[in-house]
Amino acid sequence: MIGQLRGELARRDPAQIIIDVRGVGYRVFIPLSTYYRLPEEGAAVQVYTATHVREDALHLYGFLTEHERNLFDLLRGVSGIGPRLAINILSGITADELIPAIARGNLVRLSAIPGVGRKTAERIVLELKEKVLSLVEPIDAAVVPERDSSEGVLEDVISALLNLGYRRAQASNAASSALRAVDGDQDFEKVVKQALRLLAEQAKG
Repeated sequence: MIGQLRGELARRDPAQIIIDVRGVGYRVFIPLSTYYRLPEEGAAVQVYTATHVREDALHLYGFLTEHERNLFDLLRGVSGIGPRLAINILSGITADELIPAIARGNLVRLSAIPGVGRKTAERIVLELKEKVLSLVEPIDAAVVPERDSSEGVLEDVISALLNLGYRRAQASNAASSALRAVDGDQDFEKVVKQALRLLAEQAKG
């Protein structure tokens, strides 16, 4: 499968581009988020691609970042969502907005995306709520002072919750409570999931 293309941007429009790679023109379908950041025609360009094979066709979908491609792959894995709808979703909402909307179960925001109804939004949340956490990176350990492991996990979880749109006070309290709830387990993903459960319970209460 083709995972990346680098060449000359031969043609571009809001739905697709043609990339000339040593004389071979590859047609690549793109979301609007990628289109708006493309260089002018004739310039060098690199896109990360996902390949979709059907009986009668092979389609390429392209993104300027691996982050968006990974999110695209998660979306098209949801039952009832094919690559075209996944592209439409990423055209209707940025990745930075979509991830917290899914993680927080924001059905109103998801349902507002063109082509996504209430039932589709519910499936997205049900199937991806925990998976999108893999796309939320903790703060870079290389840029913070040395710290003990529990403090490090706590700061990383707070950072992840802030990235999901929670206020600092909420994030700090939830992260501390989650770390206690898992008996000091140092697994980042486990603590984040526990923190999100606590925040969801607070929202219901």
